[in-house]
Amino acid sequence: MTSHLSPDSAASDPSSPLSPAPTAPAASADSARSTGGADLLTARLVLRPWSGSELAAVLGGLRQPHWAADYPDDGDRVIAGFTAGHPEARGTYGQRQIIERASGLVVGGIGLFPPSDDGSVEFGYGVVPSRRGRGYAPEAARALVAFALAAPGVHTVYADVEPANPASCRVLEKAGLERCAGSDGLVRFRATAPTG
Repeated sequence: MTSHLSPDSAASDPSSPLSPAPTAPAASADSARSTGGADLLTARLVLRPWSGSELAAVLGGLRQPHWAADYPDDGDRVIAGFTAGHPEARGTYGQRQIIERASGLVVGGIGLFPPSDDGSVEFGYGVVPSRRGRGYAPEAARALVAFALAAPGVHTVYADVEPANPASCRVLEKAGLERCAGSDGLVRFRATAPTG
């Protein structure tokens, strides 16, 4: 499954695979912190698992007062449909809404897809146009990658991007992921858990 990635940021040469994979992004002011529940906090964002009422509102086109004016976008609707059809995607290790802490508004989504048997997990994200260019996407990505790499059995987190989307390539580079060989015409970015 291709990651849902929004433009938020020049990519280097997509034909140049890099190895080895980087280790998890270093802890920073926007690293994930748990609120004791399933929410992840960063300096400016809350990453919250989808609730049933949020899914119903997005899928039913029911505008909510705590949404940014341009939320949801098409990608959010796709992810809401995926999440509604896959109950496990609503858990701690699934899909989340991105909430701007200062305003309390939902401004996008980010999430993990079910891990493969080899210990790697894919993620995707999207931020609505009105909130792009503020660094929210890399901030959310850093937090989710760090969280995922701390999960039992996960050693690699990755996102696949179309080469024609240099903004998403920049987001992933800013989030500390490294470009590596992709497939099916996509560029892969990944981070791995520290060894030893």
